[in-house]
Amino acid sequence: MIIKSVPLNNAAVIERKPIQDSRGYFARSFCKKTLAEYGIAFDVAQASVAFNQYQNTLRGMHFQRPPFCEDKIISCVSGAIYDVIIDLNKESSTYGECFGITLTEDNNLSLVVPKGFAHGYLTLQPNTSIEYLVSEYYTPSHESGIRWNDTAFLLEWPITDVSQLIISNKDKQWNDFDLDKNGLFLSGGNSHG
Repeated sequence: MIIKSVPLNNAAVIERKPIQDSRGYFARSFCKKTLAEYGIAFDVAQASVAFNQYQNTLRGMHFQRPPFCEDKIISCVSGAIYDVIIDLNKESSTYGECFGITLTEDNNLSLVVPKGFAHGYLTLQPNTSIEYLVSEYYTPSHESGIRWNDTAFLLEWPITDVSQLIISNKDKQWNDFDLDKNGLFLSGGNSHG
């Protein structure tokens, strides 16, 4: 696996390098040692799968507040998604900035989402499944989110007709985010280099 930096502090893309033969392929999707060599400390507390039956399903933008902030590694195991992150760490030089990338079952990419980031995705195909590796246990009392179209951020989703979006009522109703008041302060900073 190869680790590539992205424009937001402490975030990264993992590129799996499949070894192929007549039977198919084998690829490493997680290696704590390789991540550590790139300054990414990641301990898995939970692994989850999300299945999305329909194209244009939007989930997010989700995060957990301190002290239960999560590092995540997001992989698309079937179908395709447009994956988006926002840096919410007020101490970061990229605070308030966004990054998006297409993850598919074929492009062998995963996104490393650091603590203090919001995360969401839009399905680009029906019957899409996503795998999450998460460093913290889900803590409902510290769950929060940002509306997918909050004007505080320059989120660009690859959809032309927003009436086609499938989105939960909860995700439609997140309050406006105020960059001056709502950022996260992470004690000890992010866990990534």
